[in-house]
Amino acid sequence: MKTNQPVTGQYQIPFSAAVPFLLLTFAIAWGILALYIFLPDPMSAIFGRLTGNHPLFFLAVYAPAIAAFIIILYHAGVSGLRAYLSRLLIWRCSPVWYAFLIVGLPMVFYAGAAWKGTLWSEPFPFSSFQTLLAALVLAAIKGPVEEFGWRGLALPLLQRKFAPIWAALILGVIWGFWHLPAFLLSGTQQSEWSFSAFFAGCIAISVIVTALFNASRGSILLSAFFHFTLMNPVFPDAQPYDTYILIGVALVVVWLYKKTMFTKEGAVTSIIPKYERGVTPSRAETIIVASDDPCFAAKK
Repeated sequence: MKTNQPVTGQYQIPFSAAVPFLLLTFAIAWGILALYIFLPDPMSAIFGRLTGNHPLFFLAVYAPAIAAFIIILYHAGVSGLRAYLSRLLIWRCSPVWYAFLIVGLPMVFYAGAAWKGTLWSEPFPFSSFQTLLAALVLAAIKGPVEEFGWRGLALPLLQRKFAPIWAALILGVIWGFWHLPAFLLSGTQQSEWSFSAFFAGCIAISVIVTALFNASRGSILLSAFFHFTLMNPVFPDAQPYDTYILIGVALVVVWLYKKTMFTKEGAVTSIIPKYERGVTPSRAETIIVASDDPCFAAKK
């Protein structure tokens, strides 16, 4: 592990860290799922049948976060990891983004279910408040944890070399492809979905969350909340129609943020606040940056 103190104005985490990050992320997740794909009987006999709530499935889902923590610890040590985790405290953003997260995104699923014809035909899937609460907790501690890796580390690295739109598309393809083994296992939620629709949805979601990430100046918290909302078990099943709507939303986001999506100006490229270029701004600086947000401007 490198123990040298970070120097302000430099990137403590180099762009080349993207390679070991992806290798670790794929090795952990694909390694676990490959064992169940190619050795189903021995794995089931030893560890039990794989489901979406199996501890090994959680470990596979946590692969991007685990890889990110390892990379940061290697390059910046414990102090660097602590500073990185402070990005969980960044929450200031345009009120329009909050309206989208709290109202607009749920409407995507209800509109998709209405389009699918299942909005009123499928019963509420929870029989008690306890089962609902358990499902919400599991959703909160599973998929959203990925964001420590995908948006916390990978997106800032990609935005050093590419404009946000291209970084979003590249990461969306990688992110979608990373999920592939889950579609080959019968015990997972993904096995009931269409991979092509899911893959297209990952790319659309990557575009949307990239705009949110930059508008919030690198908030991991809001990226994780976005991810949680996508997995909220309360919302009706709308596959694949929710994907079609999300693609439309992504196109609208690109149009609204065309000035920042196609240039590197305003793109968050730092991973460790206060130690690297593109540091997380103070409250006053956040307000100044937000004034350039087209959604923020529309509210004034």
